[in-house]
Amino acid sequence: MSKSVMKINIAKDFSKNPAGRYISDGKYSGESFLKNYLIPAVKTHDLVELDFTGVRGYGSSFLEEAFGGLIRLTNMSLKDFMSKIIIITQDPFLAPEINSYVSDAEKINRT
Repeated sequence: MSKSVMKINIAKDFSKNPAGRYISDGKYSGESFLKNYLIPAVKTHDLVELDFTGVRGYGSSFLEEAFGGLIRLTNMSLKDFMSKIIIITQDPFLAPEINSYVSDAEKINRT
């Protein structure tokens, strides 16, 4: 049986300039991405492909809220995250940064 894949091109589908942690920080915040894109995709698909091509930048607050928030709200483990989420980027530092937020959130969930 083939796996269902949801492809999200962040620059085209969300914003070229995602920023901020909370929706109150702007409509392209990490919380907005989490609630409107990431959680629905994770709940309805086996794999979620996140393509950061064309994104001009992303603040740590955006990344932490989107990805750390995913772990806090779903109790997903780092292992499950790694098997379900595919990060496409030219930035060699982006995936490790995202993974660190996921790992930190997972540790908090275990306490």
